[in-house]
Amino acid sequence: MKNIKAEDIRKGLMELRDEKYREFHSGLVPGEDKIIGIRIPVIRKYARELLKEYHKDVDLLLENTGVEYYEEKVLKGMLIGMEKKGAEQLLKRIEYFVPLIDSWAVCDTFCAGLKETAKYREEVYGLLEKYMDSGREFYVRFGLVMLLDYYVDEEYLERIFQWTEKAELKDYYAAMGAAWLISVCFVKFYDRTLEFMKTAQLDTFTYNKALQKARESFRLSEEQKRELKEIKRKAGE
Repeated sequence: MKNIKAEDIRKGLMELRDEKYREFHSGLVPGEDKIIGIRIPVIRKYARELLKEYHKDVDLLLENTGVEYYEEKVLKGMLIGMEKKGAEQLLKRIEYFVPLIDSWAVCDTFCAGLKETAKYREEVYGLLEKYMDSGREFYVRFGLVMLLDYYVDEEYLERIFQWTEKAELKDYYAAMGAAWLISVCFVKFYDRTLEFMKTAQLDTFTYNKALQKARESFRLSEEQKRELKEIKRKAGE
């Protein structure tokens, strides 16, 4: 197996750049100043090619993938998501990657790729609690988005409600993560989520955003959407 260096991986990414997409995507990801401009499916294909070429040596690839560019962080996250080595390794990789999250896009792409979580939900959940209790914007968002991706079911619903109230949501992307999570709960458990929201200790921004995102869903009836519009809070409530 040949060796690889960080500049080799970066060069490979640069060869995949799409300038028009870079201009479009840059406006969607505030805070990410260095964007090459590569669509997510293209990065995912590149990750698979690297794993095949380097015999699934994720350690080698992570060590030699930089973090200067947005796409490099996305690539790292995808490589982790493609690794299938059990709960202990999954937790180790999550703890390695979460401190690198610096935008909603890196966060949400990473979460979507962690499909092994479905096999080890209780083990991963313990780690999510730590992040949601951290008070750090993207740590909190990571925990909440993981909940909406893998935990919105009967077993975890009450714990989800508790965390949307307990987590610190003063930062925008944490609050939006909570709002998105609640909107998914509305889709899957409308009546129970409505009862929760009637007494929920949420700030007005997060509360109203959750209702807004739920109303945007095609999976709620018009009657349900009208009901949610009627319980919107006024500023200052």
